[in-house]
Amino acid sequence: MNKQKYEIEVIRHSLAHIMAAAVKNLYPNTKFGMGPAVENGFYYDFDLGDRSLSPDNLKEIEVGMKKIIGAGVKFERREVSLDEARKIFADQPYKLEIANDLQSEGEQKVSVYQSGDFCDLCRGPHVEAAKDLPVDGFKLTKIAGAYWKGGEKNKMLTRVYGAAFASKKELDDYLKNLEEAEKRDHRKLGKELDLFHIDEDAGLGLVLWHPKGAMLWRLIEDFWYDAHLKGGYDLVRSPHIGNRRLWEKSGHWGFYSSSMYPAMEVGQSLEDLQAGKNPEESEQYLLKPMNCPFHVRIYKNNLHSYRELPMRWAECGTVYRYEKKGELSGLTRVRGFTQDDAHIICRKDQVENELKRVVDFIEYMYEAFGFPMSAVNVYLSLRDPINKEHYAGDDEGWEFTESVLREIAKEKNLNFKEELGEAAFYGPKLDFKIKDVLGREWQCSTLQFDFNLPERFDMSFVNQKGEQEKPYMLHRALFGSFERFIGLLIEHYAGAFPAWLSPVQAKILSVGEAHVDFCQKLADEFKQSGIRAEVDSADETLGNKIRKAAGEKIPYVLVIGDKEMQSEMLAVRDRGSKSARAISKPDFIAEVCAKIKNRN
Repeated sequence: MNKQKYEIEVIRHSLAHIMAAAVKNLYPNTKFGMGPAVENGFYYDFDLGDRSLSPDNLKEIEVGMKKIIGAGVKFERREVSLDEARKIFADQPYKLEIANDLQSEGEQKVSVYQSGDFCDLCRGPHVEAAKDLPVDGFKLTKIAGAYWKGGEKNKMLTRVYGAAFASKKELDDYLKNLEEAEKRDHRKLGKELDLFHIDEDAGLGLVLWHPKGAMLWRLIEDFWYDAHLKGGYDLVRSPHIGNRRLWEKSGHWGFYSSSMYPAMEVGQSLEDLQAGKNPEESEQYLLKPMNCPFHVRIYKNNLHSYRELPMRWAECGTVYRYEKKGELSGLTRVRGFTQDDAHIICRKDQVENELKRVVDFIEYMYEAFGFPMSAVNVYLSLRDPINKEHYAGDDEGWEFTESVLREIAKEKNLNFKEELGEAAFYGPKLDFKIKDVLGREWQCSTLQFDFNLPERFDMSFVNQKGEQEKPYMLHRALFGSFERFIGLLIEHYAGAFPAWLSPVQAKILSVGEAHVDFCQKLADEFKQSGIRAEVDSADETLGNKIRKAAGEKIPYVLVIGDKEMQSEMLAVRDRGSKSARAISKPDFIAEVCAKIKNRN
């Protein structure tokens, strides 16, 4: 049978079973968790007791998988009762737990698949026989720890990942990209370039920015503020904590409390509160998970006329959300992050124009950082038309906002896809996902309507008729969060930032001790011209200094010796070049300043 007959997800799921069968042959006492197909491959979770796996073990498992495929074992499906399933998997506690879960969901029968000596509890589907699988189209890639069912209180299992494609060429292309992605990993480069680190003693998911990382942040933030002020936004600021009453009124405490940090009791000890002593003296405060309710309270502080709208309020506000330990990942998944937030409060007749302005702003920001809109996929999230009762707002509001988002996406020629039922309960949205140089998607900009907060806080303005009218409220983020966007930039540029973004733009290397003072004066002159420069005066060979500067990915490296001190010319080595070029100091300053100004 032609293996191309099968969807790639079926091939990947079948390979997960083959891997489990190979593991059983190698380690007969293994207890098996689950093994689904995932993007680009598959994984399976194993309880190996006291055993741990190494990369050499992965090679052994791969060899075992190829033997099973070569033997052509069939995938034989049969339906059994739950009682029979419990007998089959009597020595497999995780499978028994799955069977019990299925029974609680009302299932009476389950399907099992037999592949040679291995039997699994699984819905399928699978290929008919192992010979239908691409023997040269898969590779086991890594070992990780994973809590059973994702629960931190459950046992940590060993998760083995595999990559799988329909052909060897597709696999080779993917592995090449994977190797490049590892070189570009922002966690690795963040350490090598001395940008940031995350310290367990300071708190998991909380980023500590080093001087060069803080400079990179500042450059991006200054650009952000400048663009917003020029773009007609006003700036607001809000605190890091808020009274629990605010979060109850906004709905966050009811809907998102599991992702929020516990309340802090202030004004009274917890013991006194529990004893019922003067409870009115106690207040509860929460770390903010979002900026929105504060912006609404600013709006509610005054009465507003239709003439004042639209209001565009922006804030780089740090928020805090509790992410599970196993889900944290460098800068892309943290517990404290800074949203480049803005809320636009406007009349219905202003909605279309405001949406166009935001889309244009997103395009401007992306291209400033080297991402053309051709590299951006957009997703239009719509509500489920059947279960409307789960959503805030009325039919008229939803129909209007979904329609105008769709028309704007078409008019602006966005590469967009509609996703029915993916809207948040409070409104439809456009999500913008950037494709980096490796083709990976990163969630960044969001343009979101909100029917919930205007209703909960009774927001209004006085319209032309002198009547109270509810405004439309748009949430909008361009980067999404500074942390994630910086992670994207690090990986996209592999740490070799454009000159205007580089924390250090010029590294000046002294040939010997006699040249250090001249180097320092040159660095000071560069700084006065707006060029970020450093001097390497270490007692090392010039070759070592040049290699070190190359590893730091500095855009310009200048070598200063006797010749340069006695000349009007500078010896400048451009990043990636193996030789230096001669250029006068005024011309070099003008060249770098032009690149900074134009953000080349």
